[in-house]
Amino acid sequence: MSSPSPKSPAPKGSASTVLYSERLTPSFGIWFVAALLAAACILVFVPISLTAGITGAVVAAVIFAVLLILSTPQIRVTPDSLQVGRAQIERRFIGQVEAFRGDDATMQRGPALNATAYMCIRGWISPVVRIEITDPADRTPYWLTSTRHPEKLVEALTQGR
Repeated sequence: MSSPSPKSPAPKGSASTVLYSERLTPSFGIWFVAALLAAACILVFVPISLTAGITGAVVAAVIFAVLLILSTPQIRVTPDSLQVGRAQIERRFIGQVEAFRGDDATMQRGPALNATAYMCIRGWISPVVRIEITDPADRTPYWLTSTRHPEKLVEALTQGR
């Protein structure tokens, strides 16, 4: 009996089929600020020596890059589940899903925000999606997540209902 090839596609509807995936990576502006902060280390250490300043800047740049990469959450939708950052829920507990852009997104992140909602928001990504949670055992009313493609995420979460 032969085992399936690791490159063979997963059966349709299986949990390993990814309907939508997005990494909330930092924008160019965030990387630029991190580079400026690392370069500022030269000014801090140059009174000791230029070599210490350059070494400090390189070490700071590596630390900032690692922290930015490690703190990058992922949104992943499969036929059975939704993962946003470290949180995961079965799709059967997802209710209404809405996308917001512009002033409406600002309102959802600010005055309209419920303090008990789960949030995965990145300041460099303006659009958000609000995902209602219908699990009676979960006191979280909804999840609010930043996304660069809100319409695609809404489509992935509402298809097959």
